[in-house]
Amino acid sequence: MAEVQKSGPQETRPLALTSGEPAGIGPDIALAAWMRRGELDLPPFYLLGDRAFFAERAKILGLRVAFADATPEEAVAAFAKALPVAATGEIATARPGQPDDTSATAALASIRQAVDHVKRGRAGAVVTNPIAKSVLYRAGFRHPGHTEFLAELAADGGAVPRPVMMLWSPALAVVPVTIHLSLRDALATLSSDLIVATAQIAVADMKAHFGLVRPRLAISGLNPHAGEDGSLGREDIEIVTPAIETLRAEGIDARGPLPADTMFHAAARKTYDCAICMYHDQALIPIKTIAFEDAVNVTLGLPFIRTSPDHGTAFDIAGTGKANPSSLAAALRLAARMATTKPS
Repeated sequence: MAEVQKSGPQETRPLALTSGEPAGIGPDIALAAWMRRGELDLPPFYLLGDRAFFAERAKILGLRVAFADATPEEAVAAFAKALPVAATGEIATARPGQPDDTSATAALASIRQAVDHVKRGRAGAVVTNPIAKSVLYRAGFRHPGHTEFLAELAADGGAVPRPVMMLWSPALAVVPVTIHLSLRDALATLSSDLIVATAQIAVADMKAHFGLVRPRLAISGLNPHAGEDGSLGREDIEIVTPAIETLRAEGIDARGPLPADTMFHAAARKTYDCAICMYHDQALIPIKTIAFEDAVNVTLGLPFIRTSPDHGTAFDIAGTGKANPSSLAAALRLAARMATTKPS
């Protein structure tokens, strides 16, 4: 997929960066990214959460971070000399790798406030640090994950948007049609309508935020060799092909069903902007192989821009200084570029 191109003047609104799970590496990489803001060419951002907690984590990491209490409107001016922090009103006391009773409330407050800021035009985009779903579930969290919670916050009493997950890097962008399901459940869930709806949302956001006038989709088959004309399963004939025909009838540049084992080498990747894949691993294995350090999780279909590093909380290395901020830096840069790209 081509690099996202900026359009128009530089976006002046800062990015709202959530704390993520306080006991995880989210705070670590946020602090490390700000310390390397010039080297990593980062746009202005501010952290949402408990300043005292971030200061304590900086001390644990041995980082000499200057902090500034700031509103979103003050964050851009403060960013060069201090890391802006917008208070959520929730304290965090978790030690690295040890979630506690404040973890869930702190993480959720950070997300809620970030969404509120971007919906009110105070922030340019939401960038989320990793959460620990098991910690949230113990506190009564009822959503399958981060994305579904963001969709509900986006609805604001109206219809809940249908979010679509994209994993993006300069070398490859992928969208899985079914996500966190077993293979058995993914097969049962897959339908022509689901493929069409997923591809439509991907195309709309690639036009609006990636500067692509006519995005090119490569759509994988479900079965080995895309079913070998039905000899390895009829799903590609009966489910995938009708979806592609519908998309083409709408004027969308869609090819397939393509054998997934030949879609991701360098020459093949030059022929499309996004690969639409039928299930989680079919999409995520290639991009994590090709772009493990700089892949970005982008949520499409929301009324605001949301990106996230493509990794988890990594409790085992939290507070050690070993966490790599590269994926967060990529998420911040991509969010800023998406926010400044005019719809095609």
